[in-house]
Amino acid sequence: MLRQSIFKYRVLLLHVSFWVLYFSYRVYDLYDYLGLKKGAIYTGLPMFFNVIVCYVHYFFILPVLFRDKQWKKYARWLIILLLPIITLRILAENQIFIHLTSNENYYNTVKLTRMVSTVWDTLSFLLFTGMIRFVLDWFELENKKNQLENEKLVAELNYLKSQINPHFLFNTLHNLNYLVYAGSANATEVIIKLSNIMRYMIYDAGKEQVLLPSEIEYMNDYIHLESIRLNQVFQLDFPIHGAIDQVKIAPLMLIPFLENAFKHGVSDQETNCWIKIKLVIENDQLHYHVSNKKLKMIIQNKLKSGFGLSNVKKRLALSYPDKHTLEVIDTDEIYQIDLTLQLK
Repeated sequence: MLRQSIFKYRVLLLHVSFWVLYFSYRVYDLYDYLGLKKGAIYTGLPMFFNVIVCYVHYFFILPVLFRDKQWKKYARWLIILLLPIITLRILAENQIFIHLTSNENYYNTVKLTRMVSTVWDTLSFLLFTGMIRFVLDWFELENKKNQLENEKLVAELNYLKSQINPHFLFNTLHNLNYLVYAGSANATEVIIKLSNIMRYMIYDAGKEQVLLPSEIEYMNDYIHLESIRLNQVFQLDFPIHGAIDQVKIAPLMLIPFLENAFKHGVSDQETNCWIKIKLVIENDQLHYHVSNKKLKMIIQNKLKSGFGLSNVKKRLALSYPDKHTLEVIDTDEIYQIDLTLQLK
């Protein structure tokens, strides 16, 4: 609302400034010939009629063209406007200007050349103010289109975020029910970690950016819950290099790759499972590496271990347009991704 008020004030200032500058220049130009008073009258009278024409056209006739896109209807209304105003202007000039100049013959008669000159003068101002309206409406339309596009992108981004972790939450709740039923000491810990994850997803996932340490804490809670769920020893390395405290990233951008590694790389039915994660902050870039050994059932059934990579690519395109690279290595035994985000 405030931005619109400022914009309208600037538009009003533009129009007022134009007419004031024009009037001042014309009076100054005629000052030596007619003097201040006569110069002001000689300038102000035609300008009065021009202002009427310009702003009747600006507010009432030009919108007809923008709204209906009918040139014939627009031209008809324009003629209806110009005929009486031009006539009144010529009659007024004949009555007043004849006393201001020595050229009495010019203002005693109405010739075709004078009519054409008057129409041309009026149309010049009408065209100038009309162009202002056209440009302003074009900018307003572009702003609305951009706003709608941004709203669409935000809605799509929120939808993509909502696709993250549903199966993980269901599995965790199922395991929590088992732990509570069995009286396991891990039940309380699971509740705390799950509470942290839910809090992050509800309060932070909707933000445009979050601090990287918050995202890492979320990932560590996820790793901890998965380790309890699997009840299986597996190797996991997660070194972090660089200053991360003030780094901000789009939320839930790193977790899908970790989810995929657990889904396709760790099972309580297999041994020697491993996941390698590496996070490096260097030269205003975030380098993120995730790799995992493929499970035997993935290899035997030739299942794809890429978990819906298109979803992540869409999120990257929306959150980091032209500021990211994603490399995927998918062999018979390992699955690996290398993601680079440009932070500035």
